[in-house]
Amino acid sequence: MPRPCKRRRVICNPQATSFKPCGTRMKGIKTIALTMDELEAIRLADYEGLYQEKAAGKMKISRQTFGNIIASAHQKVADFLLNAKRLSVEGGTVEIDKCQFICTACHHRVAIPCGSERPTVCPECKSNKIYCSKKIVPDQTIKKCWRDL
Repeated sequence: MPRPCKRRRVICNPQATSFKPCGTRMKGIKTIALTMDELEAIRLADYEGLYQEKAAGKMKISRQTFGNIIASAHQKVADFLLNAKRLSVEGGTVEIDKCQFICTACHHRVAIPCGSERPTVCPECKSNKIYCSKKIVPDQTIKKCWRDL
């Protein structure tokens, strides 16, 4: 009996989950399913340019597992591009990481899935002084978050 699949940590939460060649109709087109962990592997290795060991650490999996995931993802993307198929991003044994936001008025913390739209007001005090927790340094000065640029 095989071991159960370990959850993979995913930060990428795509806004678009389906892609198809231009000028083709959805009816009769074959679909390839790219899992969320395969998309995350592509993001880490190809988009961010990380080595497999570092990328595997970010996903909380072994380097060998990362290598298997990225190889599968590359094969699926090549099939999508070369054979004019539809690509859908769905499923996988994943755990979507959360982004933490802090209200500087009442110190309330808000956690939302990474990639989601940032909160504009605090759910507790309704203040608009809500910032990414990674951008608040200990003396309460605030650096610009990539979402605010």
